[in-house]
Amino acid sequence: MTDAPLMVIAAGGTGGHMFPAQALSEAMLARGWRVKLSTDERGARYTAAFPSAVEIETVPSATFARGGLIAKAGVPFRVAGGVLAALMKLRADRPAIVVGFGGYPSIPAMAAATLLKIPRIIHEQNGVLGRVNEVFAKRVDAIACGTWPTTLPDGVEGVDIGNPVRGTILDRAGAGYIPPGDYPMEILVMGGSQGARILSDIVPPAIAALPNDILRNLRVSHQARAEDVDRVETYYGDQGVKADVQTFFNDVPARMSEAQLVITRSGASTVADLSVIGRPSILIPYAAATADHQTANARGLVDAGAAILMPESMFEVAPLTDQITSIMTNPQGATQMAAAALATGKPDATERLVALVLDLANSQ
Repeated sequence: MTDAPLMVIAAGGTGGHMFPAQALSEAMLARGWRVKLSTDERGARYTAAFPSAVEIETVPSATFARGGLIAKAGVPFRVAGGVLAALMKLRADRPAIVVGFGGYPSIPAMAAATLLKIPRIIHEQNGVLGRVNEVFAKRVDAIACGTWPTTLPDGVEGVDIGNPVRGTILDRAGAGYIPPGDYPMEILVMGGSQGARILSDIVPPAIAALPNDILRNLRVSHQARAEDVDRVETYYGDQGVKADVQTFFNDVPARMSEAQLVITRSGASTVADLSVIGRPSILIPYAAATADHQTANARGLVDAGAAILMPESMFEVAPLTDQITSIMTNPQGATQMAAAALATGKPDATERLVALVLDLANSQ
């Protein structure tokens, strides 16, 4: 153990929670802090890209969203066990601050920090508070908001921070946009970790129906669920569309910066990436998202003229083909969309969050 101050990050096991957590950990390590990440076993599987100096601590956690009646009945006991484990860890190595990014795995560390009266912040990525962040909203010292405005409980105020993006995204910030034209072009298709099937059903035939003047220059990068990869890859191949279909792209920053158009869900981290790099997009909010928060996430890009919103209820092959065509045949309009996306970005979101963390930690 060193004299360096300690920050504990509590986060759930999805990219939406983990990417901004990773960005904050990178920045605080650079300032000489120690960083620990508190998550559960599922969350620990998403930590490969975290700096090696981050100490990963797994605590028991559970969610009511999965499993049968017996599993759900055991949730309170697993959460209680996680809180006790977190209490012991925080007492043994007391942090200067605990920062929660949401998700059920963040409950133990946030609850333990509340009991021990350790300074604590939550960062909400979406335009609507997640279930866990809503529980802690009135029990923390500050709420940092990734999407502005964020719907908050009565009497609770948030700070407009933006969504921190990983260093690999910042490295591509404002990358020059090459508008559509008579040369090789790219479309990036991403579905997120949930609800990607509809994109695999609708996007390939919509792209295959594009005018040949577009298709002959086009290459598609399509992220699909494992069970959909073969059929999507086969469909593109049968239609003569050049496509790279994978379950996960490790080089999203590079593919996004090279794309003329991105077709994607409107998860908070994806919206932040689009705005920092600056790319036109067609956004399809995940209809089952809590409180329809992906529609709220998309609003800033849509209102700025940087994105086209297509609700799932209107997400069909012919309309999508029309929207793609309208962008890919209008270089000036596509360039304006890219610039509008960039204008909504907050590439300094990590620094804003760091300032809030330092201010609270130093005020104690």
